[in-house]
Amino acid sequence: MKIWNKKRIAFYFKQTFRYAEGILFFLKSILSDRQFLYLSCVLVGASSAIAVTILKSFAHAVFKFATYIDNISHLPYTNSILPIIGILLTVFVIRKFLNGSIEKGTYQIMIAVAKRSGVMPKKQMYSQIVTSSLTVGMGGSLGLESPIAITGAAFGSNFAQNYKLSYKDRILLLGCGVAAGISAAFNAPIAGVLFAIEIVLADITVSAFIPIMIASATGTIVTDLIIKEDILLSFKKQLVFDTFNTGYYVILGILAGLFCVYHARMFRKTEAYLSKFTNHVYKKAIIGATMLAVLIFLFPTLFGEGYESIKILAGDHPETILNNTLLRNFATNDWVLLLFVAGAALVKTFAAGLTMGSGGNGGNFAPSLFVGSYLGFSLAKFFSLLGAKDIPIHNFTVVGMAGVISGLFHAPLTGIFLIAEITGGYGLMVPLLIVSSISFAIAKHMEKYSMDIKSIAETGMVFTSDKDANILSTINVHDFIRNDIHLLKSTQTTQDAVAIFTQTQQEFIPIIDEEHNLLGVINLNHVRPIVFSTFQTKFTPISDLIEQPITVAHNDSTKHIVNKFDLKKADFVLVQKDNKYFGYILKADILEAYRNNLKSLSIN
Repeated sequence: MKIWNKKRIAFYFKQTFRYAEGILFFLKSILSDRQFLYLSCVLVGASSAIAVTILKSFAHAVFKFATYIDNISHLPYTNSILPIIGILLTVFVIRKFLNGSIEKGTYQIMIAVAKRSGVMPKKQMYSQIVTSSLTVGMGGSLGLESPIAITGAAFGSNFAQNYKLSYKDRILLLGCGVAAGISAAFNAPIAGVLFAIEIVLADITVSAFIPIMIASATGTIVTDLIIKEDILLSFKKQLVFDTFNTGYYVILGILAGLFCVYHARMFRKTEAYLSKFTNHVYKKAIIGATMLAVLIFLFPTLFGEGYESIKILAGDHPETILNNTLLRNFATNDWVLLLFVAGAALVKTFAAGLTMGSGGNGGNFAPSLFVGSYLGFSLAKFFSLLGAKDIPIHNFTVVGMAGVISGLFHAPLTGIFLIAEITGGYGLMVPLLIVSSISFAIAKHMEKYSMDIKSIAETGMVFTSDKDANILSTINVHDFIRNDIHLLKSTQTTQDAVAIFTQTQQEFIPIIDEEHNLLGVINLNHVRPIVFSTFQTKFTPISDLIEQPITVAHNDSTKHIVNKFDLKKADFVLVQKDNKYFGYILKADILEAYRNNLKSLSIN
């Protein structure tokens, strides 16, 4: 009976889905392309918001459960065990149900845009929800925002694929999913729009803002209706900026920028350390998760996203953050509180790296908010203890978050407006601008690429802030290798070369040996003075006409080849493979492809 009921439920679910799908196909047939796109934005935004609700609710429920068990068992630090269980479960699910791999990090979205025409695997619509829920919900020291962004992007991409939308609309809906996810996660629609534009979409026209804004607003509305407010990160305290504290905010901006560089580099080193155990995934999971458990034992606020502790620090009784720690008996000592908070900010980097490196799934958005708030609190508390009067510690706690987001992700607008929205007003706009701009400038100077895309941007795989590099990354240079010209062997004569030039449209002739090794090239301009002189043509050795060719390897990147064109001021290059002649590439072909791609990639 139970089996029959399960089958019946599955049957009705499939029938309902097909019915809804049929309605949408009908609407697509009667609506204009633009009207259906707007409808798609609403549906993608709502889907992303529901995914956010599931993720956030599960993580919050597990956190509450861990706190409850900790309180009734009277066994100290029982929540240190949960991250080990969560990471092991995550690894098990990935190996058992997800073919042993899962794509982590928001840079996967950029790879999809740059290399896959905006196509994302269907499994990304659910795999991120399951794995990040297990990791972060059970105490892994990462955030849910990166999985949320990937899930939203997957919803947008697969919706566009299913309803046969154009390439541009597919990219746009992918961005809509990202915007809606971030918007729903923080109840911050403007920040959602800016996140999608600053981090995901490389080039966008003003008209494309409308669909993204629709999706972002939809995400906020849906979560506002179905999710409890205390699950989201928000602050209700009225914030006021005092110009006499400007100097302190400048210092905070400098520290935030330096801390971003520290966090990015130490996170990568921690991940690299655990990568030594790649062939032993469960061993890696146990080692990394055990080290994480030790850190959570020493700093319990490292458990999960850490948003509860951020709210405590920004509240009226920050000393309660020492409850259930080894230092709980020193809660009234402000210096002990300062040392604990500063230490937790430094250690959070390693906790996040251990969580990700051991096999867990999550992102660095929540850790950036965590360390930003802890850094801001530490700075304000330090100057307050030294005797500085009227320093609003609460303000520094929330402004610090904007500084670290701006520097770590190279997204200052997202950082500024996210904090402005979650604080319920724009009273801190001036310090947000100061701290975010300084932090971004320092981090950008010391780290060319943002934390999430550094590894792939350096290899030229994906979009960066360089629009030329963005477009060149979409051009496959192998498509432009030609082999439609006559060649000459070194044993042939100048008369043979002149015959080719006079009988064809060729402007150069590659010279090869018997084994097809490239020896040089003869240019028409070099031969032209002797073309009409039979005597010179007959008695000029061909070796006198051969020049050193401008060559590239068959596997060189498009950017490298374009740089060689510019450096040598050449109109063509010869392509070699294992020192043998492989073909040639014309500069005109690359420029034509560049112009075409520039036109096609403009999202409007």
